[in-house]
Amino acid sequence: QVQLVESGGGSVQAGGSLRLSCAASGVNFSYYGRWLCMGWERQAPGKKREGVAFIDKDGATTYGDSVKGRFTVSRDNAENTLHLQMHGLQPEDTAMYFCALGWGSCPSYNYWGQGTQVTVSS
Repeated sequence: QVQLVESGGGSVQAGGSLRLSCAASGVNFSYYGRWLCMGWERQAPGKKREGVAFIDKDGATTYGDSVKGRFTVSRDNAENTLHLQMHGLQPEDTAMYFCALGWGSCPSYNYWGQGTQVTVSS
């Protein structure tokens, strides 16, 4: 069974950086990577969940308009881990961030982690 565990969230001031990680078990990135879509979603209080970034089976990345140029998504096959490097954080980035994994085309997901909180103060 696939399990995703996020880490790396926290509280930072505007302009700061954080690196989120998502450790996956039950799936081997090196072997199954050619069929995987992996990404990050976020949800702020009172708002709909939105896609932040994803990396498809070919390694191509896509970003939401609000994070382009500030966030970078990457996949480490050796560590079976997905990362989200975030720079230039702003208060509007405050949200619960969820790691997600799916079999097939992006951005369709079958599994999600429990989330990690990111809070940015002005």
